[in-house]
Amino acid sequence: MIELILPMIFSFLIVFIIGNPLKTFLKNAGIVGVDQQKKNKPILPTSGGLIIAVSFVLSIFLFIALNTFLLKKELNLLEIFAVTSSVLVITFIGLIDDMVIEKKKTKNKGLKDYRKGLSQKLKPALTFFGAVPLMAVAVGTTTMNFPIIGSVNFGIFFSLIIVPLAVVFVSNAYNMYAGLNGLSEGLGIILFLSTALFSILNNQFEAALISFTIVGALIAYLKYGWYPAKILVGDSMTYLLGSLFVSVAVVGNIEKFSALCFLPWIIEFILKARSGFKARSLGDLQKDGTLKAPYKKIYSMTHIPMKLFKTTEEKATLFLISAQIIICATVFLLSILNLV
Repeated sequence: MIELILPMIFSFLIVFIIGNPLKTFLKNAGIVGVDQQKKNKPILPTSGGLIIAVSFVLSIFLFIALNTFLLKKELNLLEIFAVTSSVLVITFIGLIDDMVIEKKKTKNKGLKDYRKGLSQKLKPALTFFGAVPLMAVAVGTTTMNFPIIGSVNFGIFFSLIIVPLAVVFVSNAYNMYAGLNGLSEGLGIILFLSTALFSILNNQFEAALISFTIVGALIAYLKYGWYPAKILVGDSMTYLLGSLFVSVAVVGNIEKFSALCFLPWIIEFILKARSGFKARSLGDLQKDGTLKAPYKKIYSMTHIPMKLFKTTEEKATLFLISAQIIICATVFLLSILNLV
């Protein structure tokens, strides 16, 4: 277990070391966005995924070096390198999206920069490239277990079709379920902590290693991302977390468990599809600081707490994270009892 705690500590500390310098870099580079649900609409550095990506990759390589010279634990380095390569590719794509800035004229203030992002059609297409490293080394096993049907061996189609489709869907679905300070990283902590513990029970060391490493980075990042945010997560983080979640599921051969834990994002995709993917997750800020759902119908998971009770952004985030804890704990228990 100590082997898994070390990379978690590494990533936690690295975020604290590089967080402020990268925050300054993003601000000076003009990679910024508007925090829409604040009264004064502050313009903040965005693309917090860059901090997470650097921390994750450095921590993984620090652990590999430690293992090579001291721990001597047998590792599937090819799979680990494929996952880290996928993280770098998908973060780069997200960073490009975060860097697309549009200049708009404002009254009495001349030109101001606002984040525009890539087109909704182009982003899903680009996320395919995040799957290429995983496809290249045929990460995971080609056999999957399904309820009622049982085991199905997909052969070469697993790496060439199922994995890239999963990366595209999950990374974009993760990107949809966002918009509140601390939500993406908070949900990620619960999600990856669940896969980490489940991977340990199933003797899947590499999947547990990846999961614990990202959990450490996300916990430390709360310093910057929790309400009121100092850095916006940006698409670089949501895409990163989505693609990394697919990697963990495939590497650990825990696809069924992961899919059940990912249920809120699947619901989010369905809700957004109802609106033709035009609805926003953000609420309407009221004078008393609370958020009101922007539509009569629910088009996002984030609208649920806004409909249920009078809520602030922070309370809405806590509500959704609490719901994720309940979901993951239930799936974990049912999986241990072999009921799913």
